[in-house]
Amino acid sequence: MTTQNHFQFAQSQHLDGVSVLDANMCDFSYDKHAHEEFSIGVTLQGRQDFFCQGAYHKNPAGSVLLFNPEDVHDGQSGGQQDLEYLMLYVHPSSVESQFKALGVKDPSSLRIDGCLIDSMALRNQALIMSSLIKDPTSNRIEQESALFQLSHAMVSCSGFLEDVVPARRQETLLLRAKDFIQANIDKDISIDDIANAASLSKFHFIRLFRAQFGITPHQYVLNCRINGARKALESGMQSSDVAQAFGFSDSSHFNRRFKRVFGMTPKQYQLQVRALPPPVLD
Repeated sequence: MTTQNHFQFAQSQHLDGVSVLDANMCDFSYDKHAHEEFSIGVTLQGRQDFFCQGAYHKNPAGSVLLFNPEDVHDGQSGGQQDLEYLMLYVHPSSVESQFKALGVKDPSSLRIDGCLIDSMALRNQALIMSSLIKDPTSNRIEQESALFQLSHAMVSCSGFLEDVVPARRQETLLLRAKDFIQANIDKDISIDDIANAASLSKFHFIRLFRAQFGITPHQYVLNCRINGARKALESGMQSSDVAQAFGFSDSSHFNRRFKRVFGMTPKQYQLQVRALPPPVLD
């Protein structure tokens, strides 16, 4: 069944120079052109055929492609199915600080060889970033964290990623950051707020935190909020009040995040734990 050609752009509400295109193509072909941004595409259905970097390429469903800034390319649907894909656009200025924090000496010259990228990490981070841009309930700290994770995948593909081991003084500063998060868990804190509390630059802080604790600052904030919310639900607090008390944007956002951790909604969890008999004391 043939569908109409459809193109839908969405810009990030929190990050400059970051946007996503959702596209469905049946009989449309792009002329040769180039973008100022890094363009990261994930083919969702069908096959994307294009010419870039002196060769023709075929990008099947499930695979990821990447155009560097100023890479001239075209594009069209290949095969029998309509082409459905998303394309994430990230301006170099939006990831310059992230690239530096990841060990890239000259971020403006970073290029990733090849158009078809064999990287599950890059594919997953592109999907996560795109989903957050299109989600009106996502906040700044979520999108900043996702952009850093995307940058990490990109630099890893380039071969310039450097490992980092926090020094003893930095470990102390990271513990200070954790204390700040715990003390402000009910507030809409940003990565800038946490990094400032640790006296570290933002993206260097994210990298050190992840290396030290195996989790990004945003993931740690979310984990603290979920754990605190769980205890509040067990005490009998109303789900809507819990969402507000622990910094979730609304009940829907709280429900979605809680279910990803516990496999059920906050209300379902509360009904189950409140129905359990009290423990028997010796």
